Amino acid sequence: MTKILDFLTLEVGSTITKANGFIRDSDHSLMHVAQGFAPTSVAQGNVGIGLLAAVEDLEKSSGCSTETAEVFANSSAAGGLRVTVHGLTYNMTARAAREASLGAGAIIKMITAGELSEFDLEEIEEIAPNMIVLAGGVDYGARDVVITNAIKLASLELGVPVVYAGNAALKRAIENVFKNSGTELMIAPNVFPDVDVLNVDPLRKRMQELFSRHIIHAPGMERLKSLTDRQIIPTPGAVLRAAEIFAEVAGDCVVIDVGGATTDVHSVTDGSSEFADKLTDPEPRAKRTVEGDLGVFVNAANIIEMSEEEGRKELQSHIKAMPTTSDEKEMTHWLCLKAVEIGIRRHAGVIADLFTPSGKKQIVKGKDLTAVKWVIGTGGALTRVEGGRQILAAICSGAGKYLLPDKKAKVMLDADYLFSALGTISLDYPDLVKNTFKKWVQSHDQLP
Repeated sequence: MTKILDFLTLEVGSTITKANGFIRDSDHSLMHVAQGFAPTSVAQGNVGIGLLAAVEDLEKSSGCSTETAEVFANSSAAGGLRVTVHGLTYNMTARAAREASLGAGAIIKMITAGELSEFDLEEIEEIAPNMIVLAGGVDYGARDVVITNAIKLASLELGVPVVYAGNAALKRAIENVFKNSGTELMIAPNVFPDVDVLNVDPLRKRMQELFSRHIIHAPGMERLKSLTDRQIIPTPGAVLRAAEIFAEVAGDCVVIDVGGATTDVHSVTDGSSEFADKLTDPEPRAKRTVEGDLGVFVNAANIIEMSEEEGRKELQSHIKAMPTTSDEKEMTHWLCLKAVEIGIRRHAGVIADLFTPSGKKQIVKGKDLTAVKWVIGTGGALTRVEGGRQILAAICSGAGKYLLPDKKAKVMLDADYLFSALGTISLDYPDLVKNTFKKWVQSHDQLP
């Protein structure tokens, strides 16, 4: 008997396009019943070809019908959303805008602090970003540099949208600067409205709205738009959204995605009270970092170089996108291990000594992960390699130099790579996704 899918999710990746099918379960959760894959057809100039092939693969392998399914989509194809970020000081507004951009799934190509120079403007033109984020100043604070940067950015006439997320008192002045420039301007609440106050979520949402409009211009994406009238969101943003919902259900979490080219780390936690008063700068509750030099295939050589294990250089012939032999699998396992170790340390906060006139004191720079209750692996490499759970368990060492998850943290593998799919569905059906994660947690807790 043919199963009628309630929901179909489509993910257009840089190399693989995935389709996932779900039906509503009787307990108001989602049951995953079908999956299909196809190469993303970027080389053919039309990603719609791979899109239809993935749906066809799902239908053939499962016998399910997608005819009446509600369709949701996310994508990391078309080069992602290239963004340049410009603030007043790096530690405040530029950094806050960076956090929002990464959380939205953007690829940060440039960050500046202070007044833009002629060299900065030339670099922006060379980057040809899909979007520019302009920030600066706490509300009713600094003015001149922010307005000067707006004037300079408007003069570039790049034809890409600018999102302003700075000093609220300058809203009208910024609107006047861009009014006759031919540049689309979007206003978001200040990402740093007051000292030690981060407000990144509104900017994240604005950026995802712009992504949905930008991605449609990729060859073949009009086919995706014909399948759904919903917003198409960046895949990393979908994963972070799923992590936020999982944390609501089960407690603070870290989600790690090791890919062929990059390693993404998403965390949802406020940290522990033990280190709260030692933080030097505020951190967002939901944070994403992307390590563009850590990957198990495209960037495997970088990991080998960083590890300083000379013997590994002689084994580079064992690096494969799809490992099959025992030597290839062992190499992929080692690369995953190193990518997770390095990626989590870059994401985590560090305990450092600060010397003051009254003596030495300890401070914390970065994200405190010691309160994390769940460490979750998602994506291709980490969920397919043998020993993935052990790799994740190895980083749970608690507070040392790095503020890592405690040894008591539970480890879970998203074996079917559903975090991005569920994060996308959650935009319309958060309760269904919450109930699904509750079932995941119950199933995990019943394991021996």
